[in-house]
Formats: sequence, C-alpha cells, structure tokens
Amino acid sequence: MISRRHFIRTGTALSAATILPIQSMGLDSILENRKFTLCLNAGNIGVQASQHELFNMAVKHGFEAISVYASSLSEMSTDEIKSFLTDMKFKNIQWGSAGLPVDFRKDDTTFNDGLKPLPDYASAMEKVGANRMNTWILSFDHSLTYLQNFKQHVARLREVASILNNYGVRLGLEYVGPRTLQAVGKYSFIRTMAETKELIAAIDRPNVGFVLDSFHWYCAGETKEDLLTLTNKDVVAVDLNDARVGIPVSEQIDGKRELPSATGVIDLKGFLSALISIGYDGPVRAEPFNQPLRDMENDEALKATYDSMKKSFDLVS
Repeated sequence: MISRRHFIRTGTALSAATILPIQSMGLDSILENRKFTLCLNAGNIGVQASQHELFNMAVKHGFEAISVYASSLSEMSTDEIKSFLTDMKFKNIQWGSAGLPVDFRKDDTTFNDGLKPLPDYASAMEKVGANRMNTWILSFDHSLTYLQNFKQHVARLREVASILNNYGVRLGLEYVGPRTLQAVGKYSFIRTMAETKELIAAIDRPNVGFVLDSFHWYCAGETKEDLLTLTNKDVVAVDLNDARVGIPVSEQIDGKRELPSATGVIDLKGFLSALISIGYDGPVRAEPFNQPLRDMENDEALKATYDSMKKSFDLVS
C-alpha cells in the first residue's frame, strides 16, 4: 500500500427504506447487532509484520480481522494458503482490506507500471476470499486544476476498478478532510463525502465505494445524517480515529491524530451507530498517525490500539 504520509512528505509537493426499520425496531435493538469487525492494520500503528505475523498478533490481542497483504498472498503456494485459511477459520479471524498498490497520482509510466501486477494480486485475493481494497484521494495538486484532476482520477480509477471487478474485489476511495492539507497545493481537490460521491458516480463501476474515516468525516464538517445517506454496499472499509483537543476543526492536521475515544473530540458513538444502522459489515481499523503510539513496543502498541477500539465499540453495544 502507498502511504499517504510518505506521499505528502516526498511526493510532488440511507434512504427512507434504510431508516424506517430502525425506527420500528428501536435503536437499542439495532445497536446490539453490529456486523463490522475490529480489524488490525499493523502498519497504521507503526508495527511491521508479515501476513503470518499479523495473524498471530490479531489472535494474541483479540482482533477479529486482519488487513490483506495481496503481494504476500500471491507468493504463497497452494498448500500454504490452505493451511493459512484453516488457521484463520479455527481462530475466527476474518479478512479486512488490502491497500491498492497502484500509484495513480503521478505520471503515466508510474501508473501503468503499477497496473501490471494488479491482476495477480487480485487473483490471489479472490482465491482466499478477500474482496476489499482501498486507497485515498489527495485533496490538492500542484499542477492539475480540479477538473483536470477529476478527469484523470475517473479514467485511471475506472481502469483499476475494472481489473479488480474481474476478480470480485471492491475498491474503496477515502476522501481526506483537513483543510490544512488541501491548502498545501496550488489547486484544491476532493475533501468531502459529497465530492467523492460525484467521483464514484463518474467512475461508474459497480465495485467502487467509500473508505470512511471518522477523522475526515469530522474535518469535513459532516454529520451522522450524511452517513445515513449511504448503504452497506457503498462502504468498503472504515478507519476509526479521534482528534486532538484544543485544535479548531479548520486547523486539524492529517498526520496528527489520536486513537479512537482517546479525547472524545469526535462523536464516535454517532459515527459507529450510523454504521450499524446501514448494516455495514466490513473492517473497522485504527489509523491514528500518532507518534507516541509508534514509539511503543509492538505488544504495547497493539494492546493500546485494541483497548481504544474496544472502548469505542462499547459505545454502541
């Protein structure tokens, strides 16, 4: 997966039909039936791990799902895959999402080179029953106007989505909400749910949806009602984070966040209850970009992450 923080540092710079059952069944009943999983993405918290190591970490610390390392899966033998899937089933660990390995933000050569191994990665995911892949939309550009950038995103992501769709893999797009990041470039680009809906509609492929992040949802000034305009089919993956205390929304920084429920700045109860209301059944991961967490020993960081996520999930249980 291409790191957004690395890119920024080194790159060129529900409808009524959904709501009515909630009203008739009662909120308490709905909140007892979450379908999403508490997923471990070790890289998000500064822990390096192989696919096998990630599985062992998840089992040890109580996570319910693990991120997909598509390149690693593509290198496993049939017997290795069979053994790994048996272990996952025995320990009741599910698949989360894989990071898109294609850099679609740079020149044509970089993009086309990134596409070449994608069918092999997607095929490996199909063989193990993993069907989610995610990427992020940079909210600025130094050379492309909004319209030029939009057209490039549509063309390139449509090509990516078409390849993934051949293998039953969904593609999630994450908008990045902080105004401080959008202001970095000469030209602004997508930073809200509404704009991302327009991009997804223009891409016009059935397997393209959202990666929702509570931090970006907060920074974009969005509400629970905005989340309720989506369905489970619209959401591929979710990141759960909190924001720093004493910093206005307009001054929050993408690379400085807190673990879920660490500060209470973001309404995670409202965020998660909306996910339950729309029946979201995919992975929920922490992505705090938090240096003190990254400085911890692995087990300490994993425990802190699990505890914070469990605390957040308990808000709606």
